[in-house]
Amino acid sequence: MVEYEVTVFTGKLDLASTFDDVYIKLVGSDESPRTQIPRKWIPSLKDTSHLSISCPKSLGKLVLVELQKQNRFFEDSWHPAKVEVKSPEGHTYHFPVYHWITDNEVHYIREGTGLWKCSSLTSCMHFTDSRRYKIKKENSYGLTSLPYDICFSFTNYCKKDFVLFLEYVCKNWKSVLFYDEKHWKDDAFFGYQFLNGVNPILIRRCTALPDNFGVTDEMVFSNGQHNLAEEMKKGNIFLCDYKLLDGVQANTINGKQQFLMAPLVLLQKTNDDKLMPIAIQLKQKPAEDNPIFLPTDSEYDWLLAKIFVRSANFNLYELNAHLLRTHLLAEVFAMSVFRNLPMVHPLYKLLIPHTRYTLNINFLARKLLISKNGFFTSGGEGVFTILKKSLSSLTYSSLCIPDDIAERGLKDVPNFHYRDDGLKLWDIIHRFVKGTLSFYYKTDVEVEQDSELQAWIKDIFQYGFLSLESTGIPQKFTTVDEMVKFVTMVIFTCSAQHSAVNSGQYDFGAWMPNSPTSLQLPPPTKKGIATEKTMLDCFPSVNTTVHGLAVMWLLSKQSSDRVLIGQYPEMRFTEEFPLQKIKEFQEELKKLSADIKTRNSSLDLPYIYLDPDVVENSVSL
Repeated sequence: MVEYEVTVFTGKLDLASTFDDVYIKLVGSDESPRTQIPRKWIPSLKDTSHLSISCPKSLGKLVLVELQKQNRFFEDSWHPAKVEVKSPEGHTYHFPVYHWITDNEVHYIREGTGLWKCSSLTSCMHFTDSRRYKIKKENSYGLTSLPYDICFSFTNYCKKDFVLFLEYVCKNWKSVLFYDEKHWKDDAFFGYQFLNGVNPILIRRCTALPDNFGVTDEMVFSNGQHNLAEEMKKGNIFLCDYKLLDGVQANTINGKQQFLMAPLVLLQKTNDDKLMPIAIQLKQKPAEDNPIFLPTDSEYDWLLAKIFVRSANFNLYELNAHLLRTHLLAEVFAMSVFRNLPMVHPLYKLLIPHTRYTLNINFLARKLLISKNGFFTSGGEGVFTILKKSLSSLTYSSLCIPDDIAERGLKDVPNFHYRDDGLKLWDIIHRFVKGTLSFYYKTDVEVEQDSELQAWIKDIFQYGFLSLESTGIPQKFTTVDEMVKFVTMVIFTCSAQHSAVNSGQYDFGAWMPNSPTSLQLPPPTKKGIATEKTMLDCFPSVNTTVHGLAVMWLLSKQSSDRVLIGQYPEMRFTEEFPLQKIKEFQEELKKLSADIKTRNSSLDLPYIYLDPDVVENSVSL
């Protein structure tokens, strides 16, 4: 007889233990007896359970364990973390699980070595993987149809109720004071937010004015010291065009029609490296009743024009930069992981941490935020109109920050912290992905032959990008470098990019005039008539403001069970090489975090949203 020493670890989650009977079987070239895991002093599995399994002879190389839970009194669930087995030959096998078991079926857990399927490695797939999620397309967003693993933990779910905060803000909303309360009227702060606010993906260097934006030298350079052609040649002129909002019907709130514009904004970089607005047109089509507003106009003409821009920015950014380009894309990536990759696949191991809670939070977003009674000015059909229009601008290059920055002509813009921190974080992620995946894929041929990898990218191209070749999204991978770049983009989108466009919502929106969620008056059709009363009447109602504040506060708040980028509480990789790459990844992130903190210490307004100390691994809020 030979003895196998087995340790079963239960996950460190609320309600992870079970009162049910649990059985285990070891499988190699032969099988062990089906053995019940002992209970000790209390009728539930605790953090670890130890047992010995006796076998008549060695089972050879272990390839999987079978776990089965059987109900004793009532339906119960169990979250095993991993199983470790020490063989009589002295080798320790690791079987990562990290999976809620809710039924009485046998679950097959494979040994933790990363394996992928190709014509020369068919033996890797001899056993069926019970972890591949069966999520139907027609009901993939129904909360009750999602596996436990995809839903919020009990602790996290309880914290999603923000009624108490709503009550607090209703009583105290006038006392919410932030940096933007003092500076929201300043042109320099208005320009700064296009670089380092929640929507840093819209601004681009302007080399020629759009035909529908008739700005002249006399308008913006009345002193004659500059001209637009010269300033554009120097690279000092920038454009923000909200054309995706053109023609969108605004919502009705509290029985009152709201208004949403599609502005064009021209900005100039000054000699002291500030980005200053020099012209604003609130509607796309030039007309007599659509004047171009200038800093030289009356105080409230100019301020009201900027307010309409900030409201347009809120609605476009939330639906394009935030919802579409992070939440919905992360959902596409996650669904393809669940559908196409078995849990032993190295790409599954690499990407599964970046899918945590994404489907659950998106379900709640559909139900509470982008419905007809949600908090966007566009509301109802307007939301989907903006999303459809935004899809036309969704390209592979725009999702890769090095390519995006270059295409928008922003490589040398000063004080662009989103760019600086984002490029460094991209490079760190890229080195980690390349080092890890190159351990499993030595040649381009191996990439081409991995049918599961190819199914993953094909699914993303087909269902996420509607098979549109114009997006530039690859339909298949032919080289290691192609795969590495795409996986880098996926991880960056789910972690860093989401943090950049999500975490600052409350910081920049808590002072409502800086980021109105809605506006109640149409835009001015002529100059010289706007007053302070016009501005106040234009702002959203108190209950609309409170609703917006509550949502922004909730989405900006980090939960207590957050998992930051580089942290891997679920150790799915078991080989020494990828584990070493994780350590190197963590060290690089730690250094970047320190550098960002040092830089921020000298800034009046620190840029913290790409500090690895606040960037979560996944789109979880």
